[in-house]
Amino acid sequence: MTRATVAQADPPERRLRLLSCNILAGASVQRYSEYVTRSINAVLPGRNKMDNLDRLAEVLQQFDVIGLQEADAGSLRSGFLNQTRYLAETAGMPFWSHQPNRAMARLAHSANGLISRLKPHSVLDYPLPSRIPGRGALLAQFGEGDSALAVMIAHLSLSAPARTRQLGFIAELLQDFPHAILMGDLNTEPHSAEMTHLFAKCNLQPPARPTLTFPSWKPRRALDHILTSATLRIDKVWTLPQAFSDHLSLAAEIHLPSHVGGMISTRGRRQ
Repeated sequence: MTRATVAQADPPERRLRLLSCNILAGASVQRYSEYVTRSINAVLPGRNKMDNLDRLAEVLQQFDVIGLQEADAGSLRSGFLNQTRYLAETAGMPFWSHQPNRAMARLAHSANGLISRLKPHSVLDYPLPSRIPGRGALLAQFGEGDSALAVMIAHLSLSAPARTRQLGFIAELLQDFPHAILMGDLNTEPHSAEMTHLFAKCNLQPPARPTLTFPSWKPRRALDHILTSATLRIDKVWTLPQAFSDHLSLAAEIHLPSHVGGMISTRGRRQ
């Protein structure tokens, strides 16, 4: 009797769709003059903000891991609504976490946010070094040990010296993870001196080409980024056609090695 040979099936394709959004606390800006003419919107809630969040929630269903910047943690300008939680629940996404940062009395309270279809093993908050406190980074870990996938969400300062310190700090945090993603509004171009410093200190890779995200109505600058380590393959990067704030949302689809991220599965994603 001959022994039958059983073919070994290849590991299933493991893809993640990522989205990074600076949502400006739900406000919509379509030209520079509106920073002044609509300045009252910065401190007051409104139906237009809720409509904007609802439109964004419909889009989030297409993604697996979403990083938010400038989400309101619950203050006057959002009607005391935790916008990260609202978006997660409205989109039907099971996991969310937020990192409140700079609070301005009860008028505004900015936060970084994580929304995920996948259950993180841990989520940690880190204050970023800055002369003016209030910037932070949120680090989610999917899986454990050397096979863990680390996803960091950050919103960096406007000054180059502060960004250099902040990216140095982020590099130190991520250098222990072979498989890492950094996404957010980094407020700098991919070929700036501070980004070069980041790439020299950890295994994150510079993008193949810049993707323009700011201002949303006529993008001229690549300020928002989804950066990955060399072990993760980026298939495509694009901006969403809808503008939800003064930044375009940045999306990416990546492939993971079969052992990375623990029990990551993207089954059940709504298209």
